Amino acid sequence: QVQLVESGGGLVQAGGSLRLSCAASGSIASINTMGWYRQAPGKQRELVATMTTFGSTNYADPVKGRFTISRDNAKNTVYLQMNSLKPEDTAMYYCNVKFSGYVYWGQGTQVTVSS
Repeated sequence: QVQLVESGGGLVQAGGSLRLSCAASGSIASINTMGWYRQAPGKQRELVATMTTFGSTNYADPVKGRFTISRDNAKNTVYLQMNSLKPEDTAMYYCNVKFSGYVYWGQGTQVTVSS
C-alpha cells in the first residue's frame, strides 16, 4: 500500500510564490519517478513537472522558468516551488509516484491565484 499526502496549497496573489510538498509512504521502489500534475475546473489533468530518483527532470512548457521540482529520496518526498504565479496556474495540484508499472496518486491540494 502506498500513500501520498500533499500540503502547501492556498490562496496567493498573482506574482506570488507557494511551495508544495508531497510525502509518500509505504512499499515504494527505490528507483521511481515522482511528479506533480494539475487539473483546473472543466479541464483535463495535465503534467506540471516530474523528477526521477536520479534527478532527471521534465517540465511542462507553461511552468518552465517559474516552477522548480525537487525531492528528498531519503524521505520519499517531492517538492514544487512555484514562483511568479499567474491566475492560470489556479488548479488542484496532485502528486504521484510511478514505479514498476504502478502509479499512485495523492488527494490533491488546491492552489488559487488571484489577479
